[in-house]
Amino acid sequence: MTTARAAAAAILALALAASLYGLPLLSVAANRLALGTPAFGAAAGGGHVHAVAGLGLAGLALLAAAPGRVGAALALPIFGAAVLLLAAGLGAGATALLDGRPTAARASVGSGGWCAVIVLLAAAGWSVRAFRTPGFGAIAIAGLAAGLTTLARSGILDHLSLAVEFRARHAVLGEAIVQHLVLAGGALVLACLSAVAMSLWRRGQGLVEVVVSGIQVVPAVALFGALVGAFSAVLSAVPSLREAGLSALGPGPAILGIAAYLLLPLWRGLAAGLGGTPATLVDAAEAVGLGRRQVLLSVRLPLGAPVLVGALRVAAVQSLGLATLGALVGAGGLGRIVFDGMAQFAPDLILLGALPIVGLSLAADAGLGAAEAMARRRWHS
Repeated sequence: MTTARAAAAAILALALAASLYGLPLLSVAANRLALGTPAFGAAAGGGHVHAVAGLGLAGLALLAAAPGRVGAALALPIFGAAVLLLAAGLGAGATALLDGRPTAARASVGSGGWCAVIVLLAAAGWSVRAFRTPGFGAIAIAGLAAGLTTLARSGILDHLSLAVEFRARHAVLGEAIVQHLVLAGGALVLACLSAVAMSLWRRGQGLVEVVVSGIQVVPAVALFGALVGAFSAVLSAVPSLREAGLSALGPGPAILGIAAYLLLPLWRGLAAGLGGTPATLVDAAEAVGLGRRQVLLSVRLPLGAPVLVGALRVAAVQSLGLATLGALVGAGGLGRIVFDGMAQFAPDLILLGALPIVGLSLAADAGLGAAEAMARRRWHS
């Protein structure tokens, strides 16, 4: 057992214990807007709390004592079981605490519950990294999602405030997810095409760098507002565009604004990926008769693939986060739910919109991260 690994396990163990026993696991309020009364430890999660603590400590002990794939393979299911047991305990605790209260009463997950989940997921991530096998993380995420889905369908989570908000808005949530993906995907495609076009303008690379770097310091709200004004001016000058379905509010300015922020990582990724090929390899390829296009397709692109996918990974995650602000200009998406929750001072409604954004971002990061690793193994092994 190395000192660093033991220290990391000890820190996570202390954080888990502090979350489960020192912070409120649930908060019970008269309604969704009122301040809640905190419920701690076993009063909130019953005997599940002690079981979660035991499982978490056992998993961390395995990671610290048994390095490598064996310890990781044994610890990961333990952390997954701890997360599911914690969710079940909080659901059962919410049911017990709301018993006999008015129907408007709510039981929300408290800071301790969220912190405990974060600690357990961090430990699970440690296990995945220690296992060092492509696809292991995706299998773990799928298993955890299946377990949570089973718990939700069993009804044990029904009295948690987040579940109540989901039942009230599940149709709106599905539509918002689709809108969010359209905004993020459309902006990513537009930014990719624009970055390629900018990279082809060799004489203007200095100006391109100034522009794409300067956009990063402009506040997103200000940029979106400026784009709404610009769209309004263009539509006033060319009324036929309005008849074609374009509007100053909606997806148009949102996609353009998001794409503007994605230009820097994509443009730099293209420059680093295609320009990082050793000159000796390019000379050798040209010496055997390959043309410029063949050199690009057969030499530069394969060798630069990890960098290119890495840039796409950064831009994809960034686009999913920035798409939240599309709601400010009437583009919809998950940001609409988040801002509705902020306007109503309803934390669980905010979470209902924010958690899918986090999930989509993590999924995009994991998927493109796996693609980046695959490209690196294929072309740089």
